[in-house]
Parts: sequence; C-alpha cells; structure tokens
Amino acid sequence: MAKIQKAVEYFQDNSPDSPELNKVKLLFERGKESLESEFRSLMTRHSKVVSPVLILDLISGEDDLEVQEEVPLEHLPESVLQDVIRISRWLVEYGRNQDFMNVYYQIRSSQLDRSIKGLKEHFRKSSSSSGVPYSPAVPNKRKDTPTKKPVKRPGTIRKAQNLLKQYSQHGLDGKKGGSNLIPLEGHEHDFRVKHLSEALNDKHGPLAGRDDMLDVETDAYIHCVSAFVKLAQSEYQLLTDVIPEHHQKKTFDSLIQVLPLGPDQMPQHELSLQKLEFGPGMRSTALNSSHHLHLPSWGSVLGGVSRSGPPHWGHTSPTPLQVPSPSLGTGCLPPPLSPLPAPLSQDALDGLMLEGENIVAAARKAIIRHDFSAVLTVFPILRHLKQTKPEFDQVLQGTAASTKNKLPSLITSMETVGAKALEDFADNIKNDPDKEYNMPKDGTVHELTSNAILFLQQLLDFQETAGAMLASQETSSSATSYSSEFSKRLLSTYICKVLGNLQLNLLSKSKVYEDPALSAIFLHNSYNYILKALEKSELIQLVAVTQKTAERSYREHIEQQIQTYQRSWLKVTDYIAEKNLPVFQPGVKLRDKERQVIKERFKGFNDGLEELCKIQKAWAIPDTEQRDKIRQAQKNIVKETYGAFLHRYGSVPFTKNPEKYIKYRVEQVGDMIDRLFDTSA
Repeated sequence: MAKIQKAVEYFQDNSPDSPELNKVKLLFERGKESLESEFRSLMTRHSKVVSPVLILDLISGEDDLEVQEEVPLEHLPESVLQDVIRISRWLVEYGRNQDFMNVYYQIRSSQLDRSIKGLKEHFRKSSSSSGVPYSPAVPNKRKDTPTKKPVKRPGTIRKAQNLLKQYSQHGLDGKKGGSNLIPLEGHEHDFRVKHLSEALNDKHGPLAGRDDMLDVETDAYIHCVSAFVKLAQSEYQLLTDVIPEHHQKKTFDSLIQVLPLGPDQMPQHELSLQKLEFGPGMRSTALNSSHHLHLPSWGSVLGGVSRSGPPHWGHTSPTPLQVPSPSLGTGCLPPPLSPLPAPLSQDALDGLMLEGENIVAAARKAIIRHDFSAVLTVFPILRHLKQTKPEFDQVLQGTAASTKNKLPSLITSMETVGAKALEDFADNIKNDPDKEYNMPKDGTVHELTSNAILFLQQLLDFQETAGAMLASQETSSSATSYSSEFSKRLLSTYICKVLGNLQLNLLSKSKVYEDPALSAIFLHNSYNYILKALEKSELIQLVAVTQKTAERSYREHIEQQIQTYQRSWLKVTDYIAEKNLPVFQPGVKLRDKERQVIKERFKGFNDGLEELCKIQKAWAIPDTEQRDKIRQAQKNIVKETYGAFLHRYGSVPFTKNPEKYIKYRVEQVGDMIDRLFDTSA
C-alpha cells in the first residue's frame, strides 16, 4: 500500500490527467477496502463473549481482601490485537477513513450486550439449582474458572416479603384472622408466636417460588450492573489501544449507546466503490453485496515502476487494467466482507436502565395494590446503584450528557417510588380497618404489628438508602445540604411516625373486644412485642435520635395495660374484700341474714374465680417473663385477700354444708391462677 500510495502521489504530481492515475487510485481504494474488510474480519472472528464465570470472578475481586491480583480480560488475542491496531492507524493516517470505527463499536457493543445477557441467563439457571452463581459444570482447570470466593449475594429479603404479602393480601382485606409472627432472623424474641401463616409454612408453595424468583432477578440485576461497569472499563481500555485518541470518546459513547443503523447511516465504504470512475479502456463492474471487484496482483500493476525511481509509464502505451469476471478472477483478491452483527435495537446500558425502569414501574403498581414488599426489592438495587455510581461516572465521563444522565435519572426514579412506598405504608398502618373477625381471639399480637415491625427492621440494613429516599422529597434548606446526620434524623422521624400510627390503630382495634380485660391483654402484648423488637435491634437507637423517651413510654404503656387487666379481678376479690363485709360480734349467734351474706360472698368468689380462670385460660401472653409476672402479681393479690377471708369465716358456722361454699383452699386458688394464659394446662 505504501508503494501504491507513492505511485498515486507521483502521477498526481507529474501526470494528473493520465489514465495511470485512475488505475493506481482504484487499486489504492481496493487495497483500503481490503484492509477495512480484514479489520472487520479480525474483529468479528476473534471478539468473544466474556463467560459469566469469568465476569463473576472479576466482580468478586472487589470484595475479596485475601486475593489482590486482578482478573485479566483478553478480548482479542495479542497477535490479532496488534494487527487490528496497525490497520486502524493506517486507515486513519493514510486511508482518511473513519468507517472502521463504526465497525469496531458495533461489534464490541454487541459482545458487551451478549456478555451481560449471558450473565443474567447464567444466574437464572445456576441460582435456582445451587444457590451459588457459579456453574458446577465448569472444569477446574479452565482458565476462567473462579479462583476467588463466591460473590457475596445481597441480603435476602424473601422472608420479609412473604410476611408483608400476607399483610397486603389479608390484613387490608380482612380475610384471615390475626397471626402472630416472629421478627426477622437475628432479632428473634424469647416469646414464640402461635399462628404462622400458611404461606410461610408452605415453603414450597407458589408464593415461595415466586419470591425465590424475585430474589434471583434482584441478585441478577445487581450483578449485571457491576458487570457492566467492569466490562465497560475493560472495553474502554481496549478502545484506547485501537481507536485514535481524538476519536476515543465519541466512539466509546457510540459503543455504549449503539443505535439501529438506517440506510443513511451505513458505513461509507459500503457505497463508495460503486461511484468509482474508470479510466479509458477499463470495464466497469457493478458492485453489490455478493460480487466484488477482482483485481490482478498489485505487482503486475507496478510492473512498470522502477525499483530506483518513479514509474516510467509515460513512454509506453498504457496497459488497460483488466477487471476479470468474478468467476474467473485470480491474484490478490480482497476477502469477502464479513457481515456486521445485526443492528442492535438496545445496547447493554439501555437494557440495564430499561430493566431498572421496569422495576420502578412494577413497584408503582404494587404500591397501588398495597403490596409493600415491592419496595424491599427496590432497596438493595438502589443502594447498589448509588454505590456503583462513582465508577459509572468515571467510565462514562467522556460520553454524551444523555448517556451520563441515565443512571442519575434511574436513581431519582427509584428514590421517588421508594419514598412513595414508605409514606403509603405509614398511612396504611394508620388506616388499617378494624374488623372483629380479623382480630386474634386470644389477644396476641395482630399481624399488622408484626408486619410493621418487620418492615422497620428491614430498614436497618438500608438506613442510608431509606434516608435518601425520604430526603429526595424534602424541599427544606436542610435537604439541599444533605448529610448522613440529616438522613438519620429523617429516618428516625419516619420510624416514629409509623410507630405512632401503629399505636393509634392498635388502640382503635382494641375497642373491638367487648371484654376490657382482653383488650388490655391485646395492647399489653402489642406494646411488649414492639418494645422487645426495638430493644433487640438497632431500632431503639434510631428511634432515640428524635424520641429520647420512647423506651420509657412503652414501659409505661405496658404497666398501664397490666393494671387495666388486674381490674378485671376486682369483681372476684370485691366479694371477699374486708371493706365489703358485715361486722359480726364474736360469740354471738349469726342471724339468718348474716349467714346468707357469708354464703353469697363465698359463692360469688367461687363463681367469679371459676369463670375468669375458664375465660382467661384461653388468652395468651407469649412472653414467658411477662406471663409469669402477671400471674404472680394476680396470684399474690387474690391469695392474700382470699386467705384473710377464709381465715375469718372458714370456722364460722354459717352453713350445715361448708364444703358447698368453701370449695378451694388458698393453695388451690394459686394453682388455678398459675394456669391462666395456657390452653394446654
């Protein structure tokens, strides 16, 4: 090509109107076409999709402190890369052609997109079977076998989603009775709940399967985001070797944002050869996608060129450049043009952003359905996007504004829908309807309480993310100067709002019970559950940011409900209380009226004791410590009162059948009270 170029320059300087100039120009164009074709062929044949296993190994290197070496990505063999670089430099410097850059970014964009999609598919297949996103079929000796620990998957939120789905599907509709649910793993209470939901017990049911898939999709998306950043960084490094510096940013932007090619966007080399003008005596051959010019060897054209000087074609009759029929051509033939990848309708970046917008759209629909588990899917994704944003910004810093704004726009959308879900959840806690058939018959914790606490506990793992969601909706000057402290206060305020709404709703629900004592037990269990959940997690510290006395307040509420419950025993102890007894003169024979009063006192106490024990035996206080405390306090009061009454009137001859009225000894009364809140006793 250098020799041909010299010939072109010679004839341009010495014989610009000669047919020889047209001949060497044509040959130069065909040579350039041959190099472009070779460039495309090398890129097409040697560009390979990065295996999912290697991508995961690359991602895991970020968090693995034990292994510091980088995982290399070889997009092209070294020898091929050097050829591609040489061709690229020549085409820019001598060919005055940039069409090969279109070829480059389309091929590399296709590989990037296919690598991301391959990772996603790998995740779906392997996670469902093994739970670990590595293929067990990969031989240990393969080059791309992972050498690092498996990727730490984002914390699973399936359990919370299951429980919150119960709330959304049953709590608001009131189609199932209240259930008492345990807190999250790691925050278990000493007390146990009695009625786990069918969905939670049936781990292999359709709901569990759907949430398993949701976990896989969430994890896959998070890993695909990380994979895109790593692969884009690697693509940019490769691009800097192949593409000239002043074209790198534009080409990379095209690679990241490749669009479908229209007819007016086809590389010019596809059409340029059809417009070549042929010199005298030359036969024109129409070019199309299946027939290319077949030229004689370059040496035969240069046969008249002296090795020591310029061509001596001016003293001889020019030999016409023969253009043989395609079926008969021999010599130096350009290889057939390798087809470009099919024009892409969606590149890897747009694919990720579209998936993110779909997640946002699904969350919006779920909020309308009061399915607040959807926001739990947004949390880990949003947190990862924000953590990855600095790398995103760095790798996209040279791209167009529309490209760089894609991720911030998605983050804003997720923060908005997350804030909407948080606020709607708080409102629905407040407005959950009071339905008698939806209330726990034994006074245990309503599922509204357990779901609310469960939801708040989930926020502990995403405090900064949740705070940012809430801050995104603030218009105050404090919000503009966003800080972690401001975020923490916003989240604390939100948690207190949910707890306040929950308390108001529980007070309203407690009025559904006709028995004030059962209402008190219900509120006692609820407040105690909330307090224990706050104490056994970091929620209490978060609440204390804006409500310093929250813990003391809950303890006071618990004591108030115990006192309210104890008043239910007054109708029993009032029968035998000393202040309500008639005064009898010692040694004086009892009158019939006095004997009747004593009989009524014993009978009233016995009947009241039996009735309360029968009713309250079916009630529940799941917290063992609280249950024992309430029993003991009530036992002390009743035994002391009954003991004094029995001591005073047990030996008084008020009846001929004392066993009919003196049915229980003091110890027996204590034993009966010990069996309260225990259906198995």
